[in-house]
Amino acid sequence: MKLKSFIVTFGSFVFTVGLLYLVGHMFTIPWLMFHHEYTDNANGFFISAGSLTPLVIGLIISFLAEKIYIYKSRKKLG
Repeated sequence: MKLKSFIVTFGSFVFTVGLLYLVGHMFTIPWLMFHHEYTDNANGFFISAGSLTPLVIGLIISFLAEKIYIYKSRKKLG
C-alpha cells in the first residue's frame, strides 16, 4: 500500500508542476515560468533561477492528493 501512496503523491506532484510550467511558458506568465541563466565572464559569476511558485503549488496538491487517497483507501477497507 505504501508504494501506491508514493506513486499517487509523486505522480500528482510531477503532473501539477509540469502542467503549471507548461501553462506559464505557453501564455508567458512570468510567475509560472522556469527561467535559468548562468554567466561566468572570467569569474564574474552570475546565476539566476526561475519561479518556485509551481513547485509550492505542486507540493500542496500532492499533499492533498495523498490525504484523499489514504482517506478513500481506509474507507474502502473498513
